[in-house]
This record gives sequence, structure tokens and C-alpha cells, in this order.
Amino acid sequence: MNITERFLNDEQDPKAVEKVLGKLSDMLVTGEELLYLAVQKKPAVNLLPDCIVVSNKRIFYCEPANFGITMNFKDISWKSIKEVSFKEELFGSKFICVPQHGENIITEYIPKVQARKLYQAAYEQLEAFKEQQRNTELEERRAAQQQQPQQPLVITEIPVQESIPEPEPVVYIPAPEPAPEPEDETTLKLRKLKTLYDKQLITQEEYEAKKASILADL
Repeated sequence: MNITERFLNDEQDPKAVEKVLGKLSDMLVTGEELLYLAVQKKPAVNLLPDCIVVSNKRIFYCEPANFGITMNFKDISWKSIKEVSFKEELFGSKFICVPQHGENIITEYIPKVQARKLYQAAYEQLEAFKEQQRNTELEERRAAQQQQPQQPLVITEIPVQESIPEPEPVVYIPAPEPAPEPEDETTLKLRKLKTLYDKQLITQEEYEAKKASILADL
């Protein structure tokens, strides 16, 4: 099976496939492989269909120009893609590519079978790229941590001071405290009430009400 026959299993337009592959063969970089090719099928006239090609490095958008004499190519790498999706409609499906920056790239009238396989190929490659990127970032962080110089251990010697004899303690004889005056009955009630409140044995509302009652008796 030659390279053209590989992309005709889902009723792709043979002429469109042959023309696109002939142009793309000179655009592939080292190690790049084409994985799937979908051809637009418009419901009315389908003389100049657009094509979408997924490779292991990017997505190609191929649009005929000048009445099919020339073709415009636009590609977007997996690094620049945020997500891909497709939406089935009455006439075929929409294939949607969401870039990291800028507007979504939407291609309509992709046959439903081709849209599913196109999405599957694109999704798998995008997830593989993200996983590779995560592993690369993890390795870079590990390498950076290993390259950080370790701080040398500094031991500071503390000089030993000669002991100085302590002075003889001075004994102070405190003056006798004056005997506390006996509390009146109102002060004693307020003190007990405050103790009950501090121990959370009564609520603030009960405390305020009882306090007001005691003060009202003065």
C-alpha cells in the first residue's frame, strides 16, 4: 500500500488526497510522519474541498486557491494548541482546534467518520506532547535542584567568659500592707456575678440584666 492509499480508507476524495500529499511531501521535517488526512465534503458543490492533515508534530490546514491551481498551507504545532474537539451536525462535522492564543480554528463539513478519526489522531498526539512536556519540566526542576550549591556548615566558637562572683543578695523587708477595707454588699454581688459570667455559667444577657438589677437597688 503506497502513501496515498493509506488515506483513502474513509471515502476521502482521491484527487484532493493526491494533490495535498504531493505538496506536503516537501514540507515535512526530519522524523515527521503523517497520521491521518480528512477531506471536506460540502453538501452542494465540492469541487475544491479543504483538507486537514495530522502529523506527529503539527496539524496542517490545506485550502485550495486560484480555482484549485494553487494551495494555501497553514500549520500549527502541538506546542501552540490548547485542545481539539469535533461536533457532529446534519451535514458532516465541525473540527475545532483551540490554540493557546488567538481565535479557534473551525473547519466545517468534515464527514463524520473522518471527523472521529481525525479527532482521535489529533487528541492522542496532543496528549503525548503534553506528557512529554511535563516529563521535560520535571527533569529540568530536578537538575536545577541538584545544581544548587550547598551552603557550607559554619561552626562559630563562643568565647568562654570568666565567672564573676555574684554580689551578696540584698534583703528587703516589705512594709506591712494595709488591711483591705471590707467590701460592701453591692460590690460583693457584682464581683460574684462577674465570676459567674467569666466561668460561662450565665449568658451575657443574664449578666447584663442581673447587673442592672443590682445597680438599680443602690
